[in-house]
Amino acid sequence: MASKPHQLHIYFFPMMAHGHMIPMVDMAKLFSGHGVKATIITTPLNAPLISKTIDMDTELGSNISIRVIKFSSLEVGLPEGCENLSSVTSPEMIVKFYKATYMLQEPFEQLLREDSPDCLVADMYFPWATELASKLGIPKLVFHGTGVFPLCVHHSLVHHKPFKNIESDSEPVIVPGLPDTIKMTRRELSDHNREGETQNYIATLFQEIMKAELTSYGVLVNSFHELEPAYSEYYREVVGRKAWHIGPVSLFNRDNELKGKRGNKSSIDEEECLNWLDSKKPKSVLYVCFGSLADFSAAQLLEIAKGLEASEQQFIWVVRKEKEEKEEWLPEGFEKRIEGKGLIIRGWAPQVLILENEAVGGFVTHCGWNSLLEGVTAGVPMVTWPLFVDQFANEKFVTDVLRIGVRVGAQGWSRWAEDNKGSVRKEDIEMAVTQLMVSAEAEIMRNRARALKEKARRAVEDGGSSYSDLNALLEELRSIRS
Repeated sequence: MASKPHQLHIYFFPMMAHGHMIPMVDMAKLFSGHGVKATIITTPLNAPLISKTIDMDTELGSNISIRVIKFSSLEVGLPEGCENLSSVTSPEMIVKFYKATYMLQEPFEQLLREDSPDCLVADMYFPWATELASKLGIPKLVFHGTGVFPLCVHHSLVHHKPFKNIESDSEPVIVPGLPDTIKMTRRELSDHNREGETQNYIATLFQEIMKAELTSYGVLVNSFHELEPAYSEYYREVVGRKAWHIGPVSLFNRDNELKGKRGNKSSIDEEECLNWLDSKKPKSVLYVCFGSLADFSAAQLLEIAKGLEASEQQFIWVVRKEKEEKEEWLPEGFEKRIEGKGLIIRGWAPQVLILENEAVGGFVTHCGWNSLLEGVTAGVPMVTWPLFVDQFANEKFVTDVLRIGVRVGAQGWSRWAEDNKGSVRKEDIEMAVTQLMVSAEAEIMRNRARALKEKARRAVEDGGSSYSDLNALLEELRSIRS
C-alpha cells in the first residue's frame, strides 16, 4: 500500500499586538483549512485573546493548537501583566518590551527542537528567529503585517535616501523609482525628532529586521495581487524578495460568530450594534476607529466629537476609553444630542461585522494595514488619518494609488497623547467626512471600492490569485520536506 503523504506542520509566531496576532491567527486557520497542522506560539496573557476563535475551529475539525512561552515582563522592568503592545504607554516602555521579546529565544528554540515543524512563519519583530530556524534547518517566512506597497516605499527610502540634503521636515519629496508618483515628508517617516535610547534602539532593531529578511526563505503577505499588482512585481524584481500573497486572510472567516470573535471581546452587544445599523439607510453611517494602539489626548478627542457633530452624519465611533463620571473629551450634552444618530463604543468593536453592514458608507481609519484591507474587502471608502509606522505610506496607497480615500490632514507621527493636542481640527474632520459621505465624488470612490471588494473575494476563491499562491507555497514546502 502507498504510504500516506506527510502532513505539513507550520509554526505561526506573531508579535504580541492585536494588529499582528489577528491576521496571523486567520492565516493559521487558512493553512489548516488546506490540510496543514498549525501551531500558534504566544505568551500566557495573549493566549486567551485567540483561544475562543481557535476552539471554534478545532470543534469544526481544524488541526490548530496554541503553545505558550513565558514573557519576561518583570525582568526588563515592565509592570506585571504587560505582555501586549496595547499595554505600552511610553517610549521607554517600548524599548523594554522589545528587549523582552529577545528573551523569548531560549524557550522558543526548545519548542522548535521538540516539534521540528516543516516551516516557521515568524513576525518581522523577531529577527533572531531567522538565524535560529536556519540553525535547525527549518524554512522561515517573514510576516510584516503589512502589504508590499509600504515595503517598496521603505526599500526605496533606505536605498535612495531622498531626504539626505533636505533640511525641511515638511517639504514633500518624491519617493524615487516607484511605479506611481508618491510624495512624502520627513515628518511622515518616523518620530525622528526624538533623541536618546528609544531612537537608537529602534534604529538598530530595524537594521536587524532588514538583515533577517534578506536571509529568510521568503515573505508571506496578507494582500492580494490585484490590489497592488505593480508593487508585487517591484517587490519581486527590484527589491528582490520571494513573496506569496495569500490574503485578505480575514475573508476566511465566513461565519458571523467567527468574525465577531477575532481579537478582543467586543465592548458592545453585537446584536444591539447590528440592529442599530439595520435600522439605518444604506451607505448612511460613518464608522470611526483608530485601531488598538492609538493614544489620543482629550483635546484631540474633543475635536473629533465636534467634527463628527458638525458633519451632520450618522456614525459609530470607537474610543479606547472607559466610561468616566466626567468626560472632558466630550462636548457638554453631546451624547444626548446624538441619541439615535450616533453610537459610541468604548473599547473593542466587532469591526468586520460593522464594515460589512450595508448601512456603512465610509470609514475614518488610522490606515493600519488590517483596517485598510477590511475596508477594501467591505467595499467602503475611507477618511485617512495615519498616526505612525507604515500608516503614512498606507495613506498614500489609499488616496493616490487606489483613489478610494480623503485625507483628514494629519501632518506627522502621533504615537502618544502628548503628540496630538488637538492637532487635527474640527473643521478638517468635518470637511473630510462631508467629502467622503455626501460630495459629488463620494459615489465615484464608492464604485472603485466596490470593484476592489469583488476582486478581493475572487482572489481567495478556488482558482483565484491568493488561492493559487497558497497552493504553490504548500507544494514548495512539501517538496522541501520530501
